[in-house]
Amino acid sequence: MPSDRPDEPAGSRHLTYAPAGATCPGDGTWTTAVPGYRRYERTVVIGHGDSDWRAASDAVLRWGIKRRSGFRVTPLVDAGERVVEGAEYRITAAWGPVAVHEPVRVVAVVDTADRCGFAYGTLPGHPVSGEEAFVVGREADGRVTLTLRSLTSRAPAGPWRTVFPVLLIAQRWYRRRYLRALLHPASKQD
Repeated sequence: MPSDRPDEPAGSRHLTYAPAGATCPGDGTWTTAVPGYRRYERTVVIGHGDSDWRAASDAVLRWGIKRRSGFRVTPLVDAGERVVEGAEYRITAAWGPVAVHEPVRVVAVVDTADRCGFAYGTLPGHPVSGEEAFVVGREADGRVTLTLRSLTSRAPAGPWRTVFPVLLIAQRWYRRRYLRALLHPASKQD
């Protein structure tokens, strides 16, 4: 597993929370709660039909939601553009000359005929601690949905702990962007 820092052996860092996979992207119903973590789930309709399903499922597995929401996603070491469980990435949010780097590891992937997505977990150095999942679903009536799930708490260490309330505001702002990122996916290109 890749590392965000060249002086650390790949995969030597532990996630900043447990248990990995707690957002259960493969499950249609999510009941997991982790003490001390804020739980969030929301599902929206983003399209309809096979072309929207194909476009959305491809986009979600290639970090389309994060990229279309303004983030840069950098695969580390042997990670590729398409998510794979265990792969590590550096997500970067930049505002002018200021950049925030978020080291993450993909902890779960689902890719079935009607459900597609993944969850990533935070590594040391991330501004918060927890997990986030992006899941696209295809309903029997043809609707294509996007579900966001997250568990969030203060980072276990570091300077970000003191500004956690501000990070929660930023998280709410980005969630709105995520929920719109794949609207009518067949008409969008990365």
